[in-house]
Amino acid sequence: MDAPVIGITTGYWPREGKPGLVAVPESYIQAVMRAGGIPLLFPFPAPVEAVPLYLQQVQGVLFIGGGDIGPEYTHNPQGPLREVQPDRDRFEFALMHQVLERGVPFLAICRGIQLLNVALGGSLYVHLPRDYPGVNHDQGPRRYERVHEVQVAPESRLARILGGTRFRVNSIHHQGLNRLAPGLRVAARAEDGLVEAVEVEGHPFGIGVQWHPELLAPQDPAMARLFSALVEAARQYRREGRSTGA
Repeated sequence: MDAPVIGITTGYWPREGKPGLVAVPESYIQAVMRAGGIPLLFPFPAPVEAVPLYLQQVQGVLFIGGGDIGPEYTHNPQGPLREVQPDRDRFEFALMHQVLERGVPFLAICRGIQLLNVALGGSLYVHLPRDYPGVNHDQGPRRYERVHEVQVAPESRLARILGGTRFRVNSIHHQGLNRLAPGLRVAARAEDGLVEAVEVEGHPFGIGVQWHPELLAPQDPAMARLFSALVEAARQYRREGRSTGA
């Protein structure tokens, strides 16, 4: 089988009177499968020592969206924080550092792009309505509606993948990238100037986007190509013999 395995991070949903759920929205799984990849979920909490074992099984990683990163990582606790999960932070930071070090292809969505920026030494706006007033970046339950435009850098890999430089996207976040981390280059900005996508310099395939392409991909070939590009990069990673789980 030529399909590469794509590891997908998971979220946690508490349930009153019942054990919580460690799961992932179906849209991420479907986006990977439509692109020709085989999804494999990375459950947490897990010891950080398990990260190398997880990575032995995959050729690419998808970091999904979710709650806010804890203040001990962002170094700025001033502001409303939502759904902070320390176990998830601990595991995903360890995973991100290993993915960067090993050159594993990855796509980081929403929370994922924020995780990437913080992991490399950048900072976040804690609450955009207060810290960076501009367009509405938190559309709430209207998850499939395209609420603002992003301008993609013409010379970026992202522009080549999407096949253009101007797109309307959905937006479901109240935090955002502030100080850009060393080693990242801006690949797209919103109408108000907020960073909406980044690429990791010198990495085979390391892209972060602030919007949710997995929700748009079923009806949007450009957004679907983002997942196809991840899967193709994972396939190439395996061909090069860099994945011990291949």
